[in-house]
Amino acid sequence: MRIVFLGTADFAVPCLQALREAGHDLAGVVTQPDRPKGRGKRLAPPPVKETAQAMGLAVLQPEKIKDPEAIEQIKELNPECLVVVAYGQLLPKSLLEMTPYGCINVHASLLPRYRGAAPIHRAIMDGCQETGVTTMFVTEKLDAGDIILQSKRVIEPDMTVGELHDLLAGDGAKLLLDTLALMAEGKAVRKPQEEAEATYAAMLRREDELIDWQRTAQEIVNQIRGMDPWPGAYTCWQGKNLKIWKATVRPGNWEAMPGTVVNTDDHGLLIVGGDGQGVLVRELQLQGKKRLAVKEFLKGNSLVPGTILGCD
Repeated sequence: MRIVFLGTADFAVPCLQALREAGHDLAGVVTQPDRPKGRGKRLAPPPVKETAQAMGLAVLQPEKIKDPEAIEQIKELNPECLVVVAYGQLLPKSLLEMTPYGCINVHASLLPRYRGAAPIHRAIMDGCQETGVTTMFVTEKLDAGDIILQSKRVIEPDMTVGELHDLLAGDGAKLLLDTLALMAEGKAVRKPQEEAEATYAAMLRREDELIDWQRTAQEIVNQIRGMDPWPGAYTCWQGKNLKIWKATVRPGNWEAMPGTVVNTDDHGLLIVGGDGQGVLVRELQLQGKKRLAVKEFLKGNSLVPGTILGCD
């Protein structure tokens, strides 16, 4: 099938690679413009652009996909189908109706749950035990199109968002190929989404990163897992941000103010949550410093039992 691929983020790369390996005719790749990145704010290409260029594919980077010039450039590629994965912009009706097979999307949740920009983060932060990927026909409304296929995946209790992201990206690539095969055979069944069951996974905000020690220990651990490796959950200590990594719940009933450090040893830092249970932290990262195991962190920092963590 002759395809124009629209994608930007790391999540989209396995899908692009799978299309090439399966022998689909990739007419071109559309991705977001290069953006400033890192401390030096140098322009950096999106992951999809790097992958596409390594494959020798033509790359388009319109600032706005709705611009008539961008639409015309895609039309000139004469695609039979548009495939959208983690692209980052809503497509206009003129693109959705451009091709014989339409426009399909790979989304990292079991729709209609977790529509929106951050479905993987939100699933872990909310303590979900299961998620998955969905292929659907794209409509003008965000992530609301008819479902074609879905694939489920268990979220393990200690799984981080980075680990789940990579697993779902692979699952999505396989589901995409299965979906295209069904479409080519005329066997792709459209299943409308149940609007009453729809939830929204909003883009992460800075306040999502701040740990509220009044929450239960499990909620705090879910937040930490859902921010690892990016952007990181943090608290404050001695006037500096302190990122918290690799945490688990330690059952108990500590009678101390939430956020209080009640024990420090080579195994970790034990901090009291809002329900009296413990959050056992195994890795820390002080502002401007490296991420360290607690044992190494304590060699250079005097974080002692009785310390109360939190930001004003």
